[in-house]
Amino acid sequence: MVEKYSDGDFEALLEKYDYKFKRGDIVKGVVCGYESDGVIVDIGSKCTAFVPKYEISADRKANAEDVLERNTEYEFLITQDSDENGKFTLSYKKVHLAHTWEELEKVKEADETIAVVVSQIVRGGLVVDVSGVQGFIPQGQLCARETICNPGDKIEVKILTLDKAQNNLILSNKKVYETNMAETRKNVFAQVEVGQIVKGEVVRITDFGAFVNVGGVDCLLPLSQISWKWVEHPTDLLKVGQEINVEIIDIDKDKQRISLSLKNTEPDPWIQAEAELKEGDVKEGIITRIKPFGAFVEVLPGVEALFPQSALAEYQNQNSCILKAGDKINTKIIKFNPKDKRISLGLPTEDTVAVAE
Repeated sequence: MVEKYSDGDFEALLEKYDYKFKRGDIVKGVVCGYESDGVIVDIGSKCTAFVPKYEISADRKANAEDVLERNTEYEFLITQDSDENGKFTLSYKKVHLAHTWEELEKVKEADETIAVVVSQIVRGGLVVDVSGVQGFIPQGQLCARETICNPGDKIEVKILTLDKAQNNLILSNKKVYETNMAETRKNVFAQVEVGQIVKGEVVRITDFGAFVNVGGVDCLLPLSQISWKWVEHPTDLLKVGQEINVEIIDIDKDKQRISLSLKNTEPDPWIQAEAELKEGDVKEGIITRIKPFGAFVEVLPGVEALFPQSALAEYQNQNSCILKAGDKINTKIIKFNPKDKRISLGLPTEDTVAVAE
C-alpha cells in the first residue's frame, strides 16, 4: 500500500531533511578525503564542503592529516556559500580558535596556570603560541631563569590581560613563579629550624656573600659565614651551581629570610686553639691582611689574631721592612679569649725573626 502525503506533510518532510546551510553557520562534518590544497568534508544532506589548507590550522606548517583525521567528526564554520557545484567552503581554524579563546577566558577567571610554546624571541619579550592563539610575554614578566630560552621551549604562564576582539593576549611567567614561590616558602618555613644541616645549591654570588637555594627558597650565606679562614671574596671558595651542606643559623618568618653558615659544618678551629695556645706563647703565623689599626695574623688554620699597628710599626722599624699579606712573622700571644674568639699579639721578648721570603 502506497502512503499518501498531503502538501503540508511533504513540506514538513523537506524541512526535516533539507538543510539550509549558509555562510556563518557552525556545522558538523566528517573528514572524508584530502587534496593537495585542503580537506574534503561531508556535512550531510548530500552536501560536500572543502576546507582550504590555510583554514585548517593557525600553524601553517601543520600537516592536514594530523589536524583533521579521516572519518572523524569536527565542527566547522561556513565561510563561503555553496558554489555552482554545490560545494561550501569551511574553516576549522576559526572554530578551533573560538573554542581556544573561550577556554582562555575560563583560565583567566580561575587564575589558573597554562603551558605555552615559545614561537619567537623579539625585542622586549617572547611571542608564544597557545593552541593557535598568539600571545606575548613582556620581558618584565619573565622570571630570571626563563630569560634565556629558544623557540619550541615550553613555559608555564598566567594570563594578565585578554581581549578577544583585539586579538590581544598578554601573559606572565613571573606571576607563576611568584605564586609557586609563595607556596614553596610556606612549606620550607614550616619544616626548617635553627641548627639544622641542609643541602643547597649556590645560585648567586655577591660581594657580601652568596645566595643558596634550599628547597626552592634562596637563603643568604654571609661572607663571614663561608669559612673559618679569612675570605676576600665568595668566589675564592664558591661557584654558581655548586652543591654544599650548610647550617641554618637564623630564621626570620616575618621578613621571610633564612641565614646560613658553611663554616659551622666544619670543626671549630678555636677548640683546637684553646687546647694548644696560651698567653705568653711565641707563635709563627701568616699575615692575612693589613688594616689601618694593625695586621691580622693566622696563628693556626682558621684562627686569626690581631697584631696592633703600634707593634707592627715597631717590628718594621726593627727589621727595616714593609710587611704585606702572605708574609710570615713571629709574634707573642699577649691576650687570649677563646670564648669570644679573640687573640691579641705583641712583639716577642726574644730576638725578632726576620720576615720569611
